[in-house]
Amino acid sequence: MDPLTPLRTERFLPHPPQAIFQAFAHPEQLALWWGPAGFRNTFERFEFHPGGRWEFVMHGPDGQDYPNRARFEVLEADRIVIRHVNAPHFTLTVQLQPADGGTQLEWLQAFDDPQVAAAVRAICEPANEQNLDRLAALLSAGAAA
Repeated sequence: MDPLTPLRTERFLPHPPQAIFQAFAHPEQLALWWGPAGFRNTFERFEFHPGGRWEFVMHGPDGQDYPNRARFEVLEADRIVIRHVNAPHFTLTVQLQPADGGTQLEWLQAFDDPQVAAAVRAICEPANEQNLDRLAALLSAGAAA
């Protein structure tokens, strides 16, 4: 795969787009599912509006902390764009398309540097799947209703 091609994860979720959007919009919900399996989050700043800052620490299951800084670029009912402003630099675009009985979610992670994209692809692709597994579990539990 071309290193300039964004990492792409797609998933059908049996929930309406609004429920998925709400799982992003509320920090207490987002903190529960953001990141790969075994991670937890501490949010330091969460400004859910276009141009708003999102600063948080992901705590890995190995005890290591991963500081993150991001900016919400686009927050629309069918599209969320998040710019990761510390290394590794990337833009995450989440598309939410209504589908029969739920939503077709597309998760595109585009890295600024193709060498970084190639280096992290093997880590990020399964991590993105785990992230969506956690989102699906939260939605199924009804926490994002």
